[in-house]
Amino acid sequence: MRPQGIAILGSTGSIGCNTLSVVESFPEELFRVVALAAGGNVARLAAQVERHRPELVSVESEVRAEELLAELGRRGVRAPRVETGDAGLVAVSTHEGADCVVSAIVGAVGFVPTLRALEAGKRVALANKETLVMAGELMTKAAALSGAELLPVDSEHNALHQCLRGERREEVRRLILTASGGPFRTKPLSAMENATVAEAMRHPTWSMGAKITIDCATLMNKGLEVIEARWLFGYGPDEIDVVVHPESVVHSLVELVDGSVIAQLGVTDMRHAIQYALTYPERHPSGALARLDLMKLGTLNFEPPDPERFPCLSLAYRALRAGGTLPAALNAANEEAVAAFLGGRIRLTDIPLVIEKVMDAHATREVKDLDVVLEVDRASRAQASAEIARLTEVHGAMR
Repeated sequence: MRPQGIAILGSTGSIGCNTLSVVESFPEELFRVVALAAGGNVARLAAQVERHRPELVSVESEVRAEELLAELGRRGVRAPRVETGDAGLVAVSTHEGADCVVSAIVGAVGFVPTLRALEAGKRVALANKETLVMAGELMTKAAALSGAELLPVDSEHNALHQCLRGERREEVRRLILTASGGPFRTKPLSAMENATVAEAMRHPTWSMGAKITIDCATLMNKGLEVIEARWLFGYGPDEIDVVVHPESVVHSLVELVDGSVIAQLGVTDMRHAIQYALTYPERHPSGALARLDLMKLGTLNFEPPDPERFPCLSLAYRALRAGGTLPAALNAANEEAVAAFLGGRIRLTDIPLVIEKVMDAHATREVKDLDVVLEVDRASRAQASAEIARLTEVHGAMR
């Protein structure tokens, strides 16, 4: 039996690097890396190419492609086929040798290549939650038509997938996503209003990229996960709850109709979830990964999220209940607002204000096709940018 071909969208990011770490922990007979897509981290990508020898790589631009070829030349490594831009991402996600595509690019840029992978019948190990938020109906329909498998890599949804194995739909009362609470879980609203980027980036339990870390600080990450859970598992907004669990040991829970609650526990290491998605439905020993020591856990705490300090969660539920294109508008506005905060243009507490402004102005439409989603994404980003510019002027005048 030939090795399973792996393609990775976002190979130089946190999930991409952890995926390669998982691949490297198994014999070469099990997995083979056939295609990698990265943005601009040429040095890291070159090292990955040297180690795994993929047939195809993609980078963000022709300039980065030239830099990659030069770096591979310096290393004495034979260059694979190199493509660029959006077309390069799609080429990686639909590579004929890829059995499994790990979608790990953060943000809306991963939407189209992930959709194309599903249309091509690939197993998709999904770490890009924005794709299901923007167009969950399109994604799940594409998977159903082609027979593609859609397996979650996010620790919470991966945990739900494990908890739901063997359970019938009518036996489940609700899904429960856990949230760490982020760096401001115990802080007053005033601390959030004046938070610096450095403070917002101090996630208490996970090490992640900038965008997702800020989403955790506002609890928008959990809001996006609520929408994602709806499309992954087919449950409505009233059947999906969020509970704050600061230890991040219980990754998610499922409550059954008889009152039983099934929980998935594990250490805070994304490689466990990645390995599960790559090897499903089988389970393989993970000797290189840490095991959970129950004797050292101590107390596990659970508390409700505070809607006043974390309004992004309520906005996500509102978008899910409305359906249509409103989740895509929410996602676009959030991405623009997070980028503005990271760039020092607005405050952390301005993020939900920008999102709400865009949502209030949005005329929800049916998600008929890809063009509708992309049009809403563009228009919502423009509206968010206008509101960000207004807030920037207000803050400047206040200084």
